[in-house]
Amino acid sequence: MPALKEKIADFLAQKRIAVAGVSRDPKGSAANLIYQKLKQSGYEVFALNPQADSVEGERCYPDVKSIAQGVDGVVIVTRPEAAERIVRECAEAGVPRVWMHRSFGAGSVSEAAAQFCAEHNISVIAGACPMMFCPPVDFGHKCMRWILGATGKLPK
Repeated sequence: MPALKEKIADFLAQKRIAVAGVSRDPKGSAANLIYQKLKQSGYEVFALNPQADSVEGERCYPDVKSIAQGVDGVVIVTRPEAAERIVRECAEAGVPRVWMHRSFGAGSVSEAAAQFCAEHNISVIAGACPMMFCPPVDFGHKCMRWILGATGKLPK
């Protein structure tokens, strides 16, 4: 199994990424911050929220299967129970990479979803935040990455 560093490099080397959990009210939403960061970094980014038609002036998709030509990876920034549904959609849509967001606290990581990914040949990063690794990394996310690494809370 590839190490975390290799999984992150592979995920961030992709060009078409969906972010599940973006909100119509972006204030304080981790999903919206990740969505914007990826867009600013040159990725083709797709917002996923089954209860929104648009987010931040862009089209929003109800599920992964609704994105024409698919995506290379999905960042999940939802409740853990929703992660299980989303990884099943990823398997059906042929999405080979999933990143379940978590910084401090529970985050979006679901052990059942991670196990499903392992059983369905989906590369999974079960924790951390793309903003801790997507250059340029801001000071706050550098600190979070360092703290999580020092305390052994970065995913394997």
